[in-house]
Amino acid sequence: MRVAVDIAKQFLTPTIPGEVWSSLIVMLIIAILAIIIGIQAAHQDPLKKPKGLLLIAIIGVKFFDGFVEGLIGNRIKGMGGMVMGIATYLFISFIFGLCGLPSPVTYMAIPLSLGLLTFGMIHVTSMKHTKAAYFKRYVDPFPVFLPINLISMWAPLLSLTLRMFGNAVAGFTLMTIISYFIDLLAGLITPGIAPINGYNVGSLILNPLLTAPFHAYFDLFSGLIQTVVFISLSTIFIGQELPEEIDVKISEKGETI
Repeated sequence: MRVAVDIAKQFLTPTIPGEVWSSLIVMLIIAILAIIIGIQAAHQDPLKKPKGLLLIAIIGVKFFDGFVEGLIGNRIKGMGGMVMGIATYLFISFIFGLCGLPSPVTYMAIPLSLGLLTFGMIHVTSMKHTKAAYFKRYVDPFPVFLPINLISMWAPLLSLTLRMFGNAVAGFTLMTIISYFIDLLAGLITPGIAPINGYNVGSLILNPLLTAPFHAYFDLFSGLIQTVVFISLSTIFIGQELPEEIDVKISEKGETI
């Protein structure tokens, strides 16, 4: 892992953080996959069963459409596609550290950008569905509450951003500490072997083996959990801005109940 990081540093522009480059690579990967799936969809025979990436994409679309419908219903068209895009980006970003490059979510600007996306969607949705009544929220229940309401307005942004950033940095920090102690252990086990390019031979062997279970938790499992938490909270926050649905049921006798 450390070897890959050192090699990557030689190619990264010093003025641009490595996490930003990683984020651009993740978006490029998603864009390439989207283009390939789009080409496959355009040439797919409707009478034949889809397979490969196209099948995975169809399953993903159905899953996220159902996910959004289960939380807020069908009141926002295309919401499932947006949630799917965010979830894909987030999960790949969390596991991106496995290849030795910086994980985008460990750079504060990335979680903040995703939080601002949800924050913008919250207020755009509210203004679209409540019209002028949107501004009434800031003076409820009395105009004197205006300062408090303006402060509380930022709660979803802070909650989403700091939760994701804190968990990502915590995982990265623990993995760094674990890797450091494995390097010390390797130095004690193989003291007489000359290092290769400044790296202890024992460390090059032990680090991938001993850190694999920790990577499985902090990168894969924790990354999946944080992705689910972020898209769930984002969907719920946006759904709260929609007007209440009034379900009118007609009985068998034709009476409204």
